[in-house]
Amino acid sequence: MKFQGLDHLAIAVADTEKALKLWRDTFGFPVVCSEIVNNNSVKLTHLDLGNTHLQLVEPLTADHPLQTWLAEHGDGLHHFCLKVDNVDDALNGGPVAPANPIPHEGTNGKRALFFAADQTQNIVVEVTGK
Repeated sequence: MKFQGLDHLAIAVADTEKALKLWRDTFGFPVVCSEIVNNNSVKLTHLDLGNTHLQLVEPLTADHPLQTWLAEHGDGLHHFCLKVDNVDDALNGGPVAPANPIPHEGTNGKRALFFAADQTQNIVVEVTGK
Protein backbone atom coordinates (compact mmCIF):
# COMPACT_ATOMS: atom_id res chain seq x y z
CA MET A 1 0.00 0.00 0.00
CA LYS A 2 1.31 3.41 -0.97
CA PHE A 3 0.06 6.77 0.26
CA GLN A 4 -0.45 9.35 -2.48
CA GLY A 5 -0.54 12.49 -0.36
CA LEU A 6 -3.03 14.48 1.64
CA ASP A 7 -6.66 14.31 0.50
CA HIS A 8 -8.21 16.64 3.07
CA LEU A 9 -8.25 18.09 6.56
CA ALA A 10 -11.58 17.58 8.30
CA ILE A 11 -13.30 19.88 10.74
CA ALA A 12 -16.27 18.53 12.68
CA VAL A 13 -19.00 21.17 12.79
CA ALA A 14 -22.42 21.41 14.39
CA ASP A 15 -23.65 23.77 11.66
CA THR A 16 -22.22 23.79 8.14
CA GLU A 17 -23.77 27.15 7.22
CA LYS A 18 -22.21 28.82 10.26
CA ALA A 19 -18.82 27.27 9.41
CA LEU A 20 -19.11 28.44 5.79
CA LYS A 21 -19.40 32.03 7.00
CA LEU A 22 -15.86 31.69 8.35
CA TRP A 23 -14.11 29.41 5.85
CA ARG A 24 -15.85 30.48 2.62
CA ASP A 25 -16.90 34.05 3.33
CA THR A 26 -14.11 35.31 5.62
CA PHE A 27 -11.13 33.24 4.40
CA GLY A 28 -12.34 33.08 0.79
CA PHE A 29 -12.01 29.32 0.24
CA PRO A 30 -14.42 28.31 -2.56
CA VAL A 31 -16.83 25.42 -2.06
CA VAL A 32 -15.96 22.47 -4.31
CA CYS A 33 -18.88 20.19 -3.42
CA SER A 34 -21.35 19.33 -0.71
CA GLU A 35 -23.23 16.07 -0.26
CA ILE A 36 -25.02 13.93 2.27
CA VAL A 37 -23.61 10.41 2.64
CA ASN A 38 -23.71 7.29 4.81
CA ASN A 39 -27.46 6.75 4.81
CA ASN A 40 -28.21 10.46 5.26
CA SER A 41 -26.25 10.56 8.52
CA VAL A 42 -23.53 13.08 7.68
CA LYS A 43 -23.06 16.13 5.45
CA LEU A 44 -19.63 16.60 3.85
CA THR A 45 -18.71 19.98 2.37
CA HIS A 46 -15.35 20.43 0.66
CA LEU A 47 -13.59 23.76 0.24
CA ASP A 48 -10.55 24.28 -2.00
CA LEU A 49 -7.40 25.26 -0.12
CA GLY A 50 -5.28 25.22 -3.30
CA ASN A 51 -3.19 22.13 -2.56
CA THR A 52 -5.80 20.13 -0.63
CA HIS A 53 -9.38 20.35 0.61
CA LEU A 54 -10.88 21.45 3.87
CA GLN A 55 -13.80 19.15 4.66
CA LEU A 56 -16.61 20.32 6.93
CA VAL A 57 -18.25 17.30 8.53
CA GLU A 58 -21.70 17.83 10.05
CA PRO A 59 -23.48 14.90 11.71
CA LEU A 60 -27.17 14.86 10.77
CA THR A 61 -28.52 12.20 13.11
CA ALA A 62 -28.73 12.28 16.90
CA ASP A 63 -26.90 8.96 17.25
CA HIS A 64 -23.98 9.80 14.94
CA PRO A 65 -20.63 9.35 16.80
CA LEU A 66 -19.59 12.89 15.91
CA GLN A 67 -22.41 14.25 18.09
CA THR A 68 -20.54 12.98 21.16
CA TRP A 69 -17.25 14.32 19.84
CA LEU A 70 -18.79 17.76 19.23
CA ALA A 71 -20.36 17.77 22.70
CA GLU A 72 -16.94 17.10 24.23
CA HIS A 73 -14.76 19.29 21.97
CA GLY A 74 -16.95 21.73 20.06
CA ASP A 75 -16.29 22.53 16.43
CA GLY A 76 -12.71 21.77 15.51
CA LEU A 77 -10.10 19.77 13.67
CA HIS A 78 -11.17 16.12 13.73
CA HIS A 79 -8.87 14.21 11.35
CA PHE A 80 -6.66 14.25 8.30
CA CYS A 81 -7.18 11.99 5.32
CA LEU A 82 -4.60 10.43 3.01
CA LYS A 83 -5.17 9.31 -0.59
CA VAL A 84 -4.60 5.67 -1.51
CA ASP A 85 -5.24 3.71 -4.70
CA ASN A 86 -7.35 1.09 -3.03
CA VAL A 87 -8.96 1.20 0.41
CA ASP A 88 -8.94 -2.61 0.55
CA ASP A 89 -5.13 -2.49 0.57
CA ALA A 90 -5.27 -0.27 3.66
CA LEU A 91 -7.85 -2.56 5.22
CA ASN A 92 -5.85 -5.73 4.67
CA GLY A 93 -2.27 -4.50 4.67
CA GLY A 94 -2.15 -1.03 6.11
CA PRO A 95 0.54 0.12 8.50
CA VAL A 96 -1.86 -0.20 11.46
CA ALA A 97 -5.23 -1.84 12.09
CA PRO A 98 -8.43 -0.16 10.93
CA ALA A 99 -10.81 1.24 13.55
CA ASN A 100 -13.67 -0.55 11.77
CA PRO A 101 -13.25 -3.44 9.30
CA ILE A 102 -16.02 -2.08 7.07
CA PRO A 103 -15.14 0.93 4.87
CA HIS A 104 -17.59 3.83 4.83
CA GLU A 105 -18.81 6.11 2.05
CA GLY A 106 -16.65 9.15 1.43
CA THR A 107 -17.04 12.12 -0.88
CA ASN A 108 -17.96 11.66 -4.54
CA GLY A 109 -18.44 7.91 -4.27
CA LYS A 110 -15.01 7.24 -2.80
CA ARG A 111 -14.58 4.61 -0.11
CA ALA A 112 -12.84 5.44 3.15
CA LEU A 113 -11.78 4.01 6.48
CA PHE A 114 -10.23 5.22 9.69
CA PHE A 115 -7.17 3.70 11.30
CA ALA A 116 -7.36 2.84 15.00
CA ALA A 117 -6.38 6.06 16.80
CA ASP A 118 -4.72 4.15 19.63
CA GLN A 119 -2.14 3.07 17.04
CA THR A 120 -1.59 6.55 15.55
CA GLN A 121 -0.68 8.56 18.66
CA ASN A 122 -4.38 9.34 19.18
CA ILE A 123 -4.51 11.24 15.89
CA VAL A 124 -7.56 10.32 13.81
CA VAL A 125 -6.25 9.25 10.40
CA GLU A 126 -8.51 8.37 7.48
CA VAL A 127 -7.63 6.96 4.07
CA THR A 128 -9.74 7.30 0.94
CA GLY A 129 -9.69 5.87 -2.56
CA LYS A 130 -11.43 3.26 -4.66
